[in-house]
Amino acid sequence: MPAAPQSIIDTRRHQMFPVLETTDIERVRRFGKVRAYRAGEALVQVGHVGPGLTIILTGRVDVTQHDESGRRRHIVTHGPGSFMGELAQLAGRPALVDAHAQEEVEALIIAPGELRALLIAEAELGEHVMRALILRRVGLLETGAGGPVIVGRPQNADVLRLEGFLRRNGHPYQRLDAETDAEAKALIERFHVDTGQLPIVLCPRGELLRNPTESELARCIGLLGPIDPNRLYDVVIVGAGPAGLAGAVYAGSEGLSVLVLDCRAFGGQAGASMRIENYLGFPTGIRGMALMARAYNQAQKFGVEMAIPDEVMELDPSGGAENGPFVLKLSNSERAMARSIVIATGARYRRLAVDGLEAFEGASVHYWASPLEAKLCSGQEVALVGAGNSAGQAAVYLASHVAKVWVLVRGPDLAASMSRYLVDRIAGLSNVEVLTQTNVTGLEGRGGVLEAIRWRQKSGEDVRRPMQHLFLFIGADPNTQWLSGSGVALDAKGFVLTGGDCNESRNPLETSRRGVFAIGDVRSGSVKRVAAAVGEGAQVVAVLHAALGSVASKLPVG
Repeated sequence: MPAAPQSIIDTRRHQMFPVLETTDIERVRRFGKVRAYRAGEALVQVGHVGPGLTIILTGRVDVTQHDESGRRRHIVTHGPGSFMGELAQLAGRPALVDAHAQEEVEALIIAPGELRALLIAEAELGEHVMRALILRRVGLLETGAGGPVIVGRPQNADVLRLEGFLRRNGHPYQRLDAETDAEAKALIERFHVDTGQLPIVLCPRGELLRNPTESELARCIGLLGPIDPNRLYDVVIVGAGPAGLAGAVYAGSEGLSVLVLDCRAFGGQAGASMRIENYLGFPTGIRGMALMARAYNQAQKFGVEMAIPDEVMELDPSGGAENGPFVLKLSNSERAMARSIVIATGARYRRLAVDGLEAFEGASVHYWASPLEAKLCSGQEVALVGAGNSAGQAAVYLASHVAKVWVLVRGPDLAASMSRYLVDRIAGLSNVEVLTQTNVTGLEGRGGVLEAIRWRQKSGEDVRRPMQHLFLFIGADPNTQWLSGSGVALDAKGFVLTGGDCNESRNPLETSRRGVFAIGDVRSGSVKRVAAAVGEGAQVVAVLHAALGSVASKLPVG
């Protein structure tokens, strides 16, 4: 019988819970304030915003978390020199654990703003602290404790939607099967929930949500807060993919006030990739989510504010002040103001033109292949449509979890649109079969669950195979519908025109409106690669300073 896998606490405890030397504590005293706690007093509580990073000076503190049954589980006891906190404290969000003083405790409290300053000013010590914060979040993700509890059927489309949202935003959660878990049945009875109202979500502070939207869930768990309508940011970046996050990191590191907005999650399409193998500096490859999570945390380290999920509906029309400030109207009736705008909205996944597709999206039709989807279709046959690199990466990943992957390609071969290393890897997989010049012609199923997929091959033969999961990687369309009426010029396909394509005197990344820039996949003529998007994110910050100087000179005083 194979041994149970070790948790990250077992394997990397020394990095998760380092003890600071007295000299280290003295160096960082200037960033915090000393506070005393009585025996039994709570230093932090799940669901409540904590004071920040807490360095224990004297006494001992127990850190615990609750499982799905409400039982308290001990994580660690902090003594003098230890510090409490994880990534939530970096952004000033609600705590995911409880901490109580065993005895009288004296602690140095470093608030989120001062913590970010510490990480930058004390680079070597900051590296150890930042690593511990990240590893502690990974540990919480392993158990799901401290996050919301989702109650519903595992293959329900809304359960998958909520799980996917939390997973892609790096937030712990637990899921209980409404049909088999005793704890789930107890919650349903306790809150008098009709089965038609499932899924329900129990938030850490006790609030119950009935099949919430992503935004409702994010606000309930403190992932998303209100935006100050009167604050004027130096730059608002719309889109948190590779381009947007790169722009945020460089702008934040140069002292600009930055707000990043995204309607779904950080990472964009790159975050959905199970392995990126052609990104500079990662010879063995890296998961897209791992790369994007590092960028997301790095941006927060430099003080970048994140509002996710927050969807932009409109950029103020060009009839407004040409040189700013710009106003973005959001789906929740809020607004954000900025001296400059960076458009990094990337693209939306393209949908297959087949009748009834919408009925199966979420539960059986998928636009990315993550561990969540791999678990759903483990041991089954699946179909995958697409011939680009993202399709190839997904096929390789799924092949290690499913019985067989049918790759359906409309063109004559894979080599025309897929990197050679992926073509060769797929050719070496015995449970992947590539069918060229093949088109999906129909989907069969009921209750939102696929039962069979039909396709037609070049020979004219119609094939029907029983399958419950279809993966679509057929490209994407620019996410620019929100720019309608804004005065930002688009090309014939809807991508944003920049530089000489809209005005010869403009910077290569500036749009037809001064002070508004476009980077990454959404920009007309851009190279659709992660490295290119990151490069443009860095490049745009170099020209932002000049644009902001021009805007500042023309903004009204007072």
